[in-house]
Amino acid sequence: MTRRICLFLHRWIGLLLAGFLLVVGLTGSLLAFFPELERAINPEFYPVQSSGQRLSAGELAERVEARLPEARVNALYLVGNQGATMAVVSPRKDPQTGQPFSLGFDQIYLDPYTGDELARRMRGVISHGVTNLMQFLYRLHWGLALDKTGIWILGIAALLWTIDCFTSFYLTLPSRARRGAATASVAAPRGPARSFWARWKPAWLVKTNASTYRLNFDLHRAGGLWLWGVLLVFAWSSVYMNLWDTVYTHTTRLVFTYHEPWTELPLLDAPVDQPRIGWREANRIGERLMDEQAKAHDFVVEQPVILRLDRTRGVYIYFVRSSRDIQDKRGRTRVFFDANDGSLKLVLLPTGQFSGNTITSWLIALHDANVFGLPYRIFVSILGLVIAMLSVTGVYIWWKKRKARSLSWQRRNSPSAAVSADA
Repeated sequence: MTRRICLFLHRWIGLLLAGFLLVVGLTGSLLAFFPELERAINPEFYPVQSSGQRLSAGELAERVEARLPEARVNALYLVGNQGATMAVVSPRKDPQTGQPFSLGFDQIYLDPYTGDELARRMRGVISHGVTNLMQFLYRLHWGLALDKTGIWILGIAALLWTIDCFTSFYLTLPSRARRGAATASVAAPRGPARSFWARWKPAWLVKTNASTYRLNFDLHRAGGLWLWGVLLVFAWSSVYMNLWDTVYTHTTRLVFTYHEPWTELPLLDAPVDQPRIGWREANRIGERLMDEQAKAHDFVVEQPVILRLDRTRGVYIYFVRSSRDIQDKRGRTRVFFDANDGSLKLVLLPTGQFSGNTITSWLIALHDANVFGLPYRIFVSILGLVIAMLSVTGVYIWWKKRKARSLSWQRRNSPSAAVSADA
């Protein structure tokens, strides 16, 4: 009975997810090399100078707002893809109309040494040309390029994928010997019963000289089995990526200590438009608070990464890369402080502070191919193709079985079969 239930779940969850996993697998295969591809497509986003004194995030943010009074900065990325420096902006309200200005862009790329503007774009809008290709693929991978609706759809798909990881693993296990078969073996012994491992071994193998159906079946079963642990990591980390503040948080907190801004810092009644603390002062406060936390928690600050204003919670977030980070690039060591009075609200370290946060940091790094260097990135790129293969072979297996059942039903109910039965 358990096997039949698992087979039912695997079949229909697999069919439901096949199209989604095909999309995320193929896009993920390219996104493993997002930084390099982004730089190859948009070399103008990157400064020619590679030495000298870099400007602080706060100074760069204020220069952008001074240059573009109709825009407000929400975040300043000092260490973006392949070293790009980028301001994320949104429109201010036109005081005459009360409506937001029409900017036509939400990202501004800067020279970190001079503060000069290098380029601007509206992120992920493919109609703007090849400049947005990689960002569009990222939107497609994360939320089917459908914004919040797509994020929820793929979040539910990720949750179903996680469940399917367990049902599919169970189906690879050898079924227990039936009682009737055991009785028959007593009456007519056929030698010693094969061990569990001997009966499970075929599930790990691919018969290359078999029929097309058997080859697809073996690729589907063995491919999923060999990579089962990795597939589970990517399925559950996808739940984090899309359902971070609901399913992932509640599940993680059942087992581990886990803190994030959405669990600790309440949303304001109205977003902060103009905080009392400006960008330069916020940068100084962030540096000071981070240095204090580095001494208190015994870690080393390596470089600043992001200065961000969360207007919905009224806090600045100062990101650095530190000795607690596990990622190859960027960093997630963070301090949160009040955007009006500068008081410290929250400190989050990627590892060694809370068990749930440490696990989450590993899930993010593994999913983003941002750990273990180039070999792992190549592996993740290939894994994306394997996920697409598992989707295609799964649909093929279902189609062949459905076709066989249909032919069998037609034979049983054909006139010739009825005549034969009467005879």
